[in-house]
Amino acid sequence: MPLKEIAPDVFCLKVSIANVYFIGPPEGPWTLVDTGTPGHAEQIREAAESLYGVAAGPEAILLTHGHMDHAGSALDLADFWDVSVFTHPLELPYLTGRSKYPPLDPTVGGFLALMGRFVPVPSQDLGGRVRALESGREAPGLEGWEWHHTPGHAPGHVAFFRRQDGTLLAGDALTTMNLNSFFASVFEVQRVCGPPAPSTPDWRRARESVEFLAELRPLTIACGHGIPMSGGDAVMQLAELATNFPIPAHGRYVQEPARLDESGVVSLPAPPLDALPGVAVVVGVAAAAGTMFAVAARRRKRAAKADTPAPAS
Repeated sequence: MPLKEIAPDVFCLKVSIANVYFIGPPEGPWTLVDTGTPGHAEQIREAAESLYGVAAGPEAILLTHGHMDHAGSALDLADFWDVSVFTHPLELPYLTGRSKYPPLDPTVGGFLALMGRFVPVPSQDLGGRVRALESGREAPGLEGWEWHHTPGHAPGHVAFFRRQDGTLLAGDALTTMNLNSFFASVFEVQRVCGPPAPSTPDWRRARESVEFLAELRPLTIACGHGIPMSGGDAVMQLAELATNFPIPAHGRYVQEPARLDESGVVSLPAPPLDALPGVAVVVGVAAAAGTMFAVAARRRKRAAKADTPAPAS
């Protein structure tokens, strides 16, 4: 998805598997929300330059949470622009190298959990760049926006909401694509869904956060994963999700959440028996990869045809 304005002075850019958001008018000032996976600082800087000019850095970098697909390029960007990175206090242990997040749950089911079997949970250290959001105050650089603690997917997960026009930056408290479905993920089918399942260690609080966000009645829903949605259909789908929040039938954190505090992970429930044979995993991943490569090849072929000039008459 190319850089796109999804609400007044709110611009979305898909970076690898996640979205980042540029908040502010072209004349500035502006703020960056989330930073994608590691290695994408240059892509984000180029998008910022196209919007705000070469010399215009952000007021701050804000993180919905510290998972690697949202904070992976934060340190490179903060160093380049010489700005601070702000997050909820409960995310600090995972962004200062003091703790790793709870392990991913491969037994929760679905496409993302299958792929997560091969994804480690790293820790990272943003050093002196990272600072805590202050309760009761606006997030730095986001005048007219509220920030709300929306835990469940991560202990210090936050969402940003502009009440004036109902624009919600939901991070991973919600998604606008079904990450449990391979085909919905590949083709980015728009649908308001719950958080990424294998990396959600507290399902009760995740449900409560979705219920809270639905009460805000947002008109534009922009998440960390999926194409942003606006209008009546988005509103109805969020209300439906809040009413019938789908907690998985099984999984490590379904019956008992991970215990987390300001120091990081305190305790974890025992991992359940993983009945999926290793051979089946390899076959499933190979098939998924083959399909994704085929889809990408078809898209490149269509793009090449579209760029081919028509013959002169």
